[in-house]
Amino acid sequence: MRVRGLCTLLTIAMLTTGATQAIAAPRHTGAIDYHEWSAGSLSAGRLDGLAVGHKGLRITHPAGSVEHAEPGLGTTRTYEYGTWTSPLYRPGFDATQLIASWNARTPAKTWLEVQARGRTSTGTQTPWYTMGRWASGDADIQRTSVDGQSDGNAYVDVDTLVMQDGVTLRSYQLRVTLYREAGSPSTPTLSALGAMTSNIPDRFDVPPTKPGQASGIELSVPPFAQNLHKGQFPEYGGGGEAWCSPVATEMVAEYWGRAPTERQMDWIPPDYQDRSVVYAARGTYDHAYDGTGNWPFNTAYAATLGLRGHITRLPDLTALEGYLARGIPVITSQSFLSSELDGAGYGTSGHLMVVIGFTRAGDVITNDPAANSNDRVRTVYPRAQFEKIWLRTKRYTESGNVASGPGGIVYVITPS
Repeated sequence: MRVRGLCTLLTIAMLTTGATQAIAAPRHTGAIDYHEWSAGSLSAGRLDGLAVGHKGLRITHPAGSVEHAEPGLGTTRTYEYGTWTSPLYRPGFDATQLIASWNARTPAKTWLEVQARGRTSTGTQTPWYTMGRWASGDADIQRTSVDGQSDGNAYVDVDTLVMQDGVTLRSYQLRVTLYREAGSPSTPTLSALGAMTSNIPDRFDVPPTKPGQASGIELSVPPFAQNLHKGQFPEYGGGGEAWCSPVATEMVAEYWGRAPTERQMDWIPPDYQDRSVVYAARGTYDHAYDGTGNWPFNTAYAATLGLRGHITRLPDLTALEGYLARGIPVITSQSFLSSELDGAGYGTSGHLMVVIGFTRAGDVITNDPAANSNDRVRTVYPRAQFEKIWLRTKRYTESGNVASGPGGIVYVITPS
């Protein structure tokens, strides 16, 4: 999987209301904001062909119809559609990146598209950028990010809207279009739509934090090893290191007691180990990216199991400990050389782990899917090393070149 600057304000949205809460943060953490529209707050947006019900946005009286071709499936179908456009939202700082995430249900013959646009600090309004075409299944459309989106303001890197050098985002809007095959009584239902915006400083070294409120806590998250699936299902990435993201997502989903049913997994041979991991890989696969590491596709998959999920950044391990203290495991993204993380035994340009706790000394207890068996997934990593490889925005490779770092990316998945 691939991995992906300066304010003193951190703002994080409260998931149930869409309101933002300002939290003091050290200068080195930069600025982070997650804002979400869900439940009653969806009524604040502009509706065209949709209505807001108790479960979320639904198609009622379609705004129009369109022919849509899926070359990979060899189909061209007519779909009815409706749109919801968010109010203009200002995160309170000039952002350099935006990542949208959503929770939705898409029955057969339905799908959705999420887009974002913004106004820059100089007052320029950008065009709409497509952040994903998505369905929980793959019989009607091929779930995909959209390549080739770039202009003088920004470009889309798989799932991330990245502002060009010297350009920042002052405000933004999100738009979702819900589609159903013409004549079908079904409708997609979108229950939540949000975006993380950030302006993280360019950094290699990160000051370590001290152990906090989660010291001595360890959550019972089931362990799954990605290497058990190496070479399996090449049409969904082929297992092994390509599946770190869905493996991590499935671990957290099953911690919350949510897993695909036997009926949903009836296409997977019964002798495969950890069949739910295979199901998660298929449910997160991005056809343009040709992999399962699309961040919001993973949290959207978790939502199909009856959970809630979103992508954001956290400023440090102190903030992450707040989740663990409330019983919430957190999925983190990191990149590192083999010499940078004691106990890993490997290096990676991008990898997902589940933080399941902290030792009494404050070191990080993970379910690291980069293992050959489930009993070797639980791994303890030194706190300062882990915090550095997770929070930094660049790293030096063995040859001295600079590569991108994740900058504190996390998946937050909780009960609905």
